[in-house]
Amino acid sequence: MVQTRCVPPRRTPPTTGAAVVLGAAIVVLALSLRSAIGSLGVLLPTVREALDFAPAGVSVLTTLPPLCFAVIGLGTGRLVLRFGVHRVAVGLLAAVATGLVARALTDSFALFLLATVVIMAGAAIGNVVLPPLAKQHFPHRVALISSLYGAAVVGGGSLASALTVPIGDATGSWRIALGGWAVVAFIGMAMWLPTAFRDERPVEDTRPKSHRITLGDVARTRLGLAFLTCFGVQSSQAYVQFGWWGEILADAGADDAHAGALLGVITGIGIPVTLGLPALIRVTRGGMTLPIMFACCTVAGWVGVIVAPLAVGGWLWAVLLGMGGGAFTWVLAMIASRSRTAEGTSQLSALTQGVGYLVAAGTTFGVGLLHELTGSWTAPLAGTAVLAVGIGLAGAVIARSGPLEEHLPDRIRA
Repeated sequence: MVQTRCVPPRRTPPTTGAAVVLGAAIVVLALSLRSAIGSLGVLLPTVREALDFAPAGVSVLTTLPPLCFAVIGLGTGRLVLRFGVHRVAVGLLAAVATGLVARALTDSFALFLLATVVIMAGAAIGNVVLPPLAKQHFPHRVALISSLYGAAVVGGGSLASALTVPIGDATGSWRIALGGWAVVAFIGMAMWLPTAFRDERPVEDTRPKSHRITLGDVARTRLGLAFLTCFGVQSSQAYVQFGWWGEILADAGADDAHAGALLGVITGIGIPVTLGLPALIRVTRGGMTLPIMFACCTVAGWVGVIVAPLAVGGWLWAVLLGMGGGAFTWVLAMIASRSRTAEGTSQLSALTQGVGYLVAAGTTFGVGLLHELTGSWTAPLAGTAVLAVGIGLAGAVIARSGPLEEHLPDRIRA
C-alpha cells in the first residue's frame, strides 16, 4: 500500500502583511497552550470544593500535564507528516477549546478529568508543532519566532494565573473564569483555518519505510540524545519549581504570598530573557555559551535556595532560576535550526518533548519522594542542581553539531 506524508508545498516568501498574520497566529497558538494549566492551578481549591473530589484527584490533575505532554507528544510527528502541520494546528486548538468549555460546564469529576485529558492532548500536540511551524514559515527568522512563541507559552500561563481569580470575582463564577480561556483557542482556530484550507493534499510518498525518519532513528543519534537530555533536564527544573516551590519556601518560613511572588519572578523573568534570545544567539554566534550560562544560573539559584533560601528575601535565587529557564526557548529554537526537512523537524521535536516531559514527570515525583524519605529539602534540591549541569553539557553538544540529517543512517539520506 502506498503511504502518504505531508510535504509542505513550495511557498514564496510571505509578504510583510502575511508574515505579520502568520507570526501572530503562531503566538496566539502558543498563548493557548498553558492557559488551562495556569487557570486551574489558582482555582483548584474552589473547583475541588464545588465538584467534591478527593485529595487523590488533585494529585491526578497536577500530574496530567507532563504525562500527557510525554505520551502524546511522541506520536505527534507522524500526525504532522500525515495530515499537515496546519490541519493539526486547527485540530489541537479545537481540542483545547472544546475541553475548556466542557470542563467549565460539567458537575462530574470524571467528565472534568476527561475534559482535562482532552485539553492536555491538544497542548501536547501544540508543543511539538510550534518548531515545524516556525521552520516552515520563517526559515530565516527561526530564533526570532521561537523567542516570540516561547514568551507566549510562558506568558499564557502567567496571564491565566494572574487574571483567572479576578475574572471569577468579577463574574461571580469560577466556571466562566475557567472556561473563558477557550476564547484564545477559538481565535487561534479562526486564524489558522484559512491556511489549513489552502493546504495541498499530502504528497504520495513512495519511499520504502526503511528510508523514512523514525523516532528510533533520531534517538540513536548523538544529537537526538543531546536534545532530549537538555530539554528533559530543563523541564525537570521547571516542574520541580511549579510543583514544590510553595512547600520549599513554607518550610523555610515564608508565607504563601511571598512564595507566590517569588514564583511569579521565576516565571516572569523568563519572558524578557526569551525575547532577548535572538540577540543573545547572534552575539554568541549560536555557540555553547548560552546553554552553559543557563546551567550556571540554574545551579547557582538552587545552591542559594539550599544554603540560605530567604537571604535578600529569596529574590536573587528567583532571578537566577528564572534566567536559567531561558533554556526552554533556546532548545525549541535549536530544534528548528538543527534540522533541514519538515520530517526531521517534526520527529526531532516529538522525541525531544515526548521523552523530555517524561523525564520531567519522573524527576518531579522523585524530588517529592526523596523529601519524604529524608525529611529535608537538601538532598532533593542538591540532586536537582546536579541534574541542571546536564543543560550545559547536552547544550554544548547541540551547539557544536550539524543538522540532524547528517547524523542519520545512509539509507535515509539516500
